[in-house]
Amino acid sequence: MAEAPLKVLLDGTPLLGNRTGIGRYTASLAEELASRSDVDMRAVAFTLRGWRRLRHVLPHGVRARGMPVAARLLRKSWLRSKFPPVELFAGRTDVVHGTNFVLPGMLRAGGVLTIHDLAFLDAPEELAPSDAELPQLVWRGARQARVICTPTAAVADAVAERLRVPREKVVVTPLGVDAAWFTGRKPGDEMRNRLRLPGEYLLFVGAAGPRKGLDWLLKAHEADPDLPPLIFSGPGPFPMTSRSRHAGYLSDVDLRTVVAGASALVLPSRDEGFGLPVLEALACDVPVVCTDIPALREISGGYARLVPYSDVDALAASLREAVEEPRVASMSVERRAHAANFTWRRCADATVSAYRRAAAK
Repeated sequence: MAEAPLKVLLDGTPLLGNRTGIGRYTASLAEELASRSDVDMRAVAFTLRGWRRLRHVLPHGVRARGMPVAARLLRKSWLRSKFPPVELFAGRTDVVHGTNFVLPGMLRAGGVLTIHDLAFLDAPEELAPSDAELPQLVWRGARQARVICTPTAAVADAVAERLRVPREKVVVTPLGVDAAWFTGRKPGDEMRNRLRLPGEYLLFVGAAGPRKGLDWLLKAHEADPDLPPLIFSGPGPFPMTSRSRHAGYLSDVDLRTVVAGASALVLPSRDEGFGLPVLEALACDVPVVCTDIPALREISGGYARLVPYSDVDALAASLREAVEEPRVASMSVERRAHAANFTWRRCADATVSAYRRAAAK
């Protein structure tokens, strides 16, 4: 007799609204889980009014549940107790997966918590007021979770050390690169006109924020007036100069085309848990310049130019080298092959293994 599918309740709240890294992770993981016969997945959203939108953004056939309580109140309650348990609204489940740093209150389910990075510990003063209690919530969730998932080994090691949990409790579930990135094509005239893209441009992809190193990037960009203009893509607001502009939040299709047309992608972050735009640019055979920090060293695999954080001259020089880099066929093949190692199927396989560990304890 075939083994019954594992019942999994996924936090789908990151699927609501414009998606940056965590939203894209949750969406791609949900798609993979929905295609598996060994998992019976449902999703829940922790929001008072918006949870009904969840059913419109989930993979076909996946059921949506909601906890019709303000997220702020839920978080305050979960800091102190397991009430209200998520099963009260969503029904019995084997595993609850907190995809976005927070593990909800549970009765009997095994908890799996994804911790994407530790920026909330390094710079708590940069958290939004609505996230003021995030550090305490992550500490609580790390202790209550049976398994913790992280996107890189660098984050896994840091979680074990700084949150004081056993390293064997933490598993690495690397993010993936959608196959469509390997067929990205440069923008045509219609898109260039619509988005006001110059013939050559440097590109930053991601949400604006203090840890993204944008002030450092602008100083380096201004230090070399011969560099192409700088384009920002993602939720703003972004700092601006006369040689930079914000292309807005782009659809997945538009984003792939804009990345494929860039002279180089730059990710000058002070801290990252993974850095998905780096791999997506490599899949498009676009040169990458990023900060020399553990997670980006790990995922770039030697195929990006790494720069010490806040070194203006080094960043300007690396950007110039990337723009002037000769296109060599062997390097293109190697870059794409490296990016191809990261798949959402691999991410889902590692995550389901984490679910089975959590359910068995």
